[in-house]
Amino acid sequence: MSEENHIIDTLPLEELSALLQEAGYRTNETEHNGSKQLLSASQGIGFAVRPGNMLGEGLLDFTISCALRIQGELPEGLIPAWNRGKRFSRLSRHGDFLVLEIDVIVAGGVRRAHVRANLEIWDRLLQEFLLYLRNYRDENRNESHDKDDASEHEQAISTEAAE
Repeated sequence: MSEENHIIDTLPLEELSALLQEAGYRTNETEHNGSKQLLSASQGIGFAVRPGNMLGEGLLDFTISCALRIQGELPEGLIPAWNRGKRFSRLSRHGDFLVLEIDVIVAGGVRRAHVRANLEIWDRLLQEFLLYLRNYRDENRNESHDKDDASEHEQAISTEAAE
């Protein structure tokens, strides 16, 4: 059986980094709160790959997340509307950040192609997320009768990624 078809039930961080690089991402390994993580970017927006549960040196699961700094107030309904329409991700607010996340599970056994497919889903979700924010802003601007409200909606979300 080729390595491509081999079932994996854990994934070392170094191997995950290699899969990201094979998918065209640059990666940097850093430490956050005493735990290693990978940093990368897509569409000019930074994201982090954080380990979840570990078995020895291998990951059983991991989370890919992108945190965008919020400037001003978020339009009401932005988060629930995203979460109702997207199956594979979740959007939440953490303090001054709007956070998009997707979990990838390796435990139980998957092929490398499964992990790569999840990376492709992440890339697609990130593209859709940026478009969603632009469209949501524009829709709210068109519905708003008050120029000050429209200005607040335009400035509510900065594409400045969290470190």
